[in-house]
Amino acid sequence: MIKQIIYNYCGLLSILWAIFIFILCATPGQYIPSEKWLELIGFDKFIHASIFFILLSLVFLKAIKHHQSSFIFVMCFIFVFFYGVILEFMQANYFSNRNADFYDIASNTLGCLIAVLIFKKKSIYKN
Repeated sequence: MIKQIIYNYCGLLSILWAIFIFILCATPGQYIPSEKWLELIGFDKFIHASIFFILLSLVFLKAIKHHQSSFIFVMCFIFVFFYGVILEFMQANYFSNRNADFYDIASNTLGCLIAVLIFKKKSIYKN
């Protein structure tokens, strides 16, 4: 049942998820909990990869639902990748007590690449 709800509302969910990511990234740094042991194990990078994996997966589901070509999947990947880059730029320049981190961009990209690999492995793309 949950799979059907996600599939039926993947477009709306992807927009809401992108807004959620924006809110997380725009949250002033002093309001983000910081635990040294979490930083040691790279938990922050795992979170970045996970949220961008979910975002691209939702966008891919929307493309699948409308039987899009592989070119559209590539464009979706590029769009989500640049969304992450722009958010890092905004953290460096506009959001209070935040800074950009190249490793965050790398983690965002890794999450996207994992989504690509999973969807590619399931042969969901159409040529």
